[in-house]
Amino acid sequence: MPAEITVLCAVSGPAETDVVLALGAPGTGTSVTRRCGDLTELLAAAAAGAGQVAVVSADLPGLDREAVGRLHGAGARVVALADDGPAERLRALGFEAVLDGPADPRLLDAVRDTARVDDPLATRENDLSALAGHDPEGPRHGAVVAVWGPVGAPGRTTTAIELAAELAGVGGRRSGRRRGRRETPAGPAASALVVDADTYGSCVASRLGLLDDAPGLAAVARAAGHGTLDLATLSRHAPVVEGRLRVLTGITRAARWPELPASALEVVLERARALVDWTVVDCGPLVEADELLMYDTHAPQRNGATLAALQAADLVVVVGAADPVGVQRVVRALEDLAEAPVPVPAARIVVANRVRSSAVGPDPARAVGDALARYAGVGEMHAVPDDGPALDAALLAGRTLAEHAPSSAARQAFAGLAALVRERAGADVPA
Repeated sequence: MPAEITVLCAVSGPAETDVVLALGAPGTGTSVTRRCGDLTELLAAAAAGAGQVAVVSADLPGLDREAVGRLHGAGARVVALADDGPAERLRALGFEAVLDGPADPRLLDAVRDTARVDDPLATRENDLSALAGHDPEGPRHGAVVAVWGPVGAPGRTTTAIELAAELAGVGGRRSGRRRGRRETPAGPAASALVVDADTYGSCVASRLGLLDDAPGLAAVARAAGHGTLDLATLSRHAPVVEGRLRVLTGITRAARWPELPASALEVVLERARALVDWTVVDCGPLVEADELLMYDTHAPQRNGATLAALQAADLVVVVGAADPVGVQRVVRALEDLAEAPVPVPAARIVVANRVRSSAVGPDPARAVGDALARYAGVGEMHAVPDDGPALDAALLAGRTLAEHAPSSAARQAFAGLAALVRERAGADVPA
């Protein structure tokens, strides 16, 4: 005899009694173990393992993608009852099933079907792939490249911007760029997007001379959390700055990091795959999940945005400084990345930035490469020479090297890095 399915009920309105009676009737194989008055009680009951399936009203106050993710993390499947409202938006929140209100005759079957899912988190990949509008078993759309490095690694943001510019072919033709505007011009979709997901010191907007009064990433993350993020919204908040390059600006103050939860960033990156060919994410330096040690209940993760980007990436570019201190930090950072609290299955490319003989002696690229190979097992390292005058001039002008100093040595190195990324990304994207 199959085990009885336990159900948590958080249905608002007078129909709640009918739902409880229907699910608790003899012979149905289901029983309601907790009638929850609000989202807080529902999350607490799920965390205590009181139910396998949560039946909730779609308009339950506070119910967003983060809350659904917490229910999934507690092992509960979620069935939503919606009297009205777009079903697409509700499915974007991650519900296993969306029914037409409490009176829907499919309620009992939906509860039974969702209870058969062995692991609610196992459906996460299919759910995110559906958001991007493609079959997870078919060819992927765009690729995601995470640019990450340890604390004190100079050039994470510069590497992300220059890499995206090279992937987008910036500098190949003139464009009518107008400084300081946030409007997205009409024309074909961009082929590259820079996402500023650094929750400690975001500066992509300042680096490119853009206004940062309205952080685009926080806006689209908020829309993703409520299930309303579509390609039009993402495109509106990610203006084209040059040629086929878009920018999604970061938070204006480090204290705003709670606005970038990992559950929302996952949706943003999947939407970005459908909008552009390449998504380059400028990540924060830390990957620790100290909240798990400090709290015995759920707590927001300061490094959640970085962890989400690393987990979703098709390729991780690890940036470090080409000096004795920087090499030591990269060696330890690669160990931290291998022990990150989330799986990071993507291949890695190690970039040594600001390579110069004054810091490591003659033949600096070879010296740094040998050190990384010896202490971290890095088989291949990509070197970016120290080209201070060209980078300073580009920073002063608020432009990329491809625009301002196309013949500089650093620009040529970033072009080589872009070619290596195209080769290693393993995604069906154009060159």
